[in-house]
Amino acid sequence: MYRYDEIDARIVRERVEQFRDQTRRFLAGELSEDEFRPLRLMNGLYIQRLAPMLRVAIPYGHLSSRQMRKLAEIARKYDKGYGHFTTRQNLQYNWPALESVPDILAELADVEMHAIQTSGNCVRNTTTDAFAGVAADEIIDPRPYCEIIRQWSTLHPEFAFLPRKFKIAVSGSEQDRAATWVHDIGLHVVRNEAGEVGFKVIVGGGLGRTPMIGEVIRDFLPTAHLLTYLDAVLRVYNRYGRRDNKYKARIKILVKAMTREGFAAKVEEEWSHLKDGPATLRCADVAHYASFFTDPAYEALEANPAEFTARLAEDVAFARWVERNTRLHKQAGYRSVVLSLKKTGVPPGDATAAQMDAVADWADRFGFGEIRVSHEQNLILPDVRERDLYDLWQLAKDAGFATPNVGFLTDIICCPGGDFCSLANAKSIPVAEAIQRRFDDFDYLHDIGDLELNMSGCMNACGHHHIGHIGILGVDKNGEEWYQVTLGGSQGSGATIGKVIGPSFARAQMPDVIEKILSVYVDSRHADEKFLDTVRRIGLDPFKERVYAKHH
Repeated sequence: MYRYDEIDARIVRERVEQFRDQTRRFLAGELSEDEFRPLRLMNGLYIQRLAPMLRVAIPYGHLSSRQMRKLAEIARKYDKGYGHFTTRQNLQYNWPALESVPDILAELADVEMHAIQTSGNCVRNTTTDAFAGVAADEIIDPRPYCEIIRQWSTLHPEFAFLPRKFKIAVSGSEQDRAATWVHDIGLHVVRNEAGEVGFKVIVGGGLGRTPMIGEVIRDFLPTAHLLTYLDAVLRVYNRYGRRDNKYKARIKILVKAMTREGFAAKVEEEWSHLKDGPATLRCADVAHYASFFTDPAYEALEANPAEFTARLAEDVAFARWVERNTRLHKQAGYRSVVLSLKKTGVPPGDATAAQMDAVADWADRFGFGEIRVSHEQNLILPDVRERDLYDLWQLAKDAGFATPNVGFLTDIICCPGGDFCSLANAKSIPVAEAIQRRFDDFDYLHDIGDLELNMSGCMNACGHHHIGHIGILGVDKNGEEWYQVTLGGSQGSGATIGKVIGPSFARAQMPDVIEKILSVYVDSRHADEKFLDTVRRIGLDPFKERVYAKHH
């Protein structure tokens, strides 16, 4: 993991003291609400429906056990004893008192954490594959480049007031697990035929009101030019992006208006002034950041040791959990473990202080003191010996972390919705819970197989509903909450935007609607055909017919 140097530590401390004074002046009436708003947003502080919300940055989803314990301590001391892990791999506190936020930020600084740029029209937290560095299908570890981008983008004076917020995702594996195609910039770390490392650059993806899949504007960008090229892209956006209409201010609108070729030409023109300039990365720069992401002291182990395989054979529940909630590791004898935050009855992504402490303890006992946050809102222990999986599973069960549903229907991605968010049109958590309760049967889930259900409480699409195999969007109809359903969305290399199947539904209907959709799949699927493949093969009409049958 990256460790702060003296300059990092000083910058974060100075920001805390600066914000402490700004908060004091606001509470004393010396700053108006309008004057305070941009200052608090720069420090990740929102005013939500019921209370302030503080969003803490977890750079590319990496946490140490020490940092996780601090997050637990803050949840106990300043909040209601829990936190919410988001689709940007961050953590949100939903109930801090405004006057205590500077104290929270000071405590975060003690463990090399902050809330800088988790809000506002700037470059937000760079995200990546939660299995970066340990995935069996990894080509190149993307984390050094994530850190380089983080340092470049943090407090960048030119990009502090962009037309709109800006999100970058990086992937270094064969399978894209970072949703790079629906980010403002998506980067794939690749090797060319000569074996040199570089980036495929995707621009103009995004969800929200007008969902779009990004466009490739460069097939291979040499590593040395990463920052100068990003500078060029951001400059073009900063100059030409719309500021008159916030709904048309994202870079995806600009790319569409200019066309891919037109936008790429503007970037090349801008880059001609920057290329080979001071921000060019030297080999020594990359090596410096790569040195923070070296492998831990793995043991030389055999894969599938006898005791582990015996446990799999004799305990069906354990075998089911291993199948769904562990992933193959690049190192023989190890697995990465997904701790599901999707237990039925718990808002997706929420973890209590006690659970956070437990995860920190397991990271130390079973791994190398490291935890990951996935954009699917689960927690991951990246390096667990296979011989320890049974012990970990039993502990995880007791802590409510062992629901064997990763990648299944009930592993729902869900924003906090109308229960907390002042932007939401509708509640999302109760609908997610109702769906989880209806399908709380692992044999049934197993039969249905891989299925991604994503849900957002408003058009901002924080729940990534457009790229769910089934997507649910909360909408407001004359002051009442209704829910629109999309089918056929997907993330990854063949990313697609789901299509709306028809008029929206009342909240109480949603579990029935999902059941009807699944019944069409069960009736129509070919052998071993996954839900998404069936939708693509048969189209939306059979689903529409069954779901809306009673209206005819």
